[in-house]
Amino acid sequence: MRMISLFVRRPTLSGLFAIVLAAGLSGCASTKAPAPAEAPASTEGVQKIEEGRFLGVLSPYRIDCQQGNFTSSEIMSQLKDGMKRKEGMTRDQVRFLLGTPLITDVFHADRWDYVFRLQRNNGEVLTSHVTVFFKGNQLDRVDGTILPTEKEYITLIAGNAAAKK
Repeated sequence: MRMISLFVRRPTLSGLFAIVLAAGLSGCASTKAPAPAEAPASTEGVQKIEEGRFLGVLSPYRIDCQQGNFTSSEIMSQLKDGMKRKEGMTRDQVRFLLGTPLITDVFHADRWDYVFRLQRNNGEVLTSHVTVFFKGNQLDRVDGTILPTEKEYITLIAGNAAAKK
């Protein structure tokens, strides 16, 4: 009984080490709010977010995270060419070209939103937002941010690997 009370009263070296380690690692947590998912103010659609580092050197590994439908400037030109045709473009043709819309609103059935976000592991964020409007079953107009070409997007994803080829 006496041996247990001595053990409880005096912290061991491993216990102190565990407390110091826990206190040190709790400082790695970020206190910054996450970046908003809306389109950036720049016209290029790319924004850079500075990430905090532990002791100015260490940072956790982050994977590239891609969400939504990528829409390139080539696809936008195909949509605009389709609108110029006499018969126009139907909802099915737009869905075939752009994919299933990320946001469909029950209250605005004639509006489809295509949102895209790519967050690189270095903190760089590429966002785009394309909105497609219909009148009846025909494409009426398209609004969106300035979009990169497919070649620029591949270069952005691959980084130095694409430049070597």
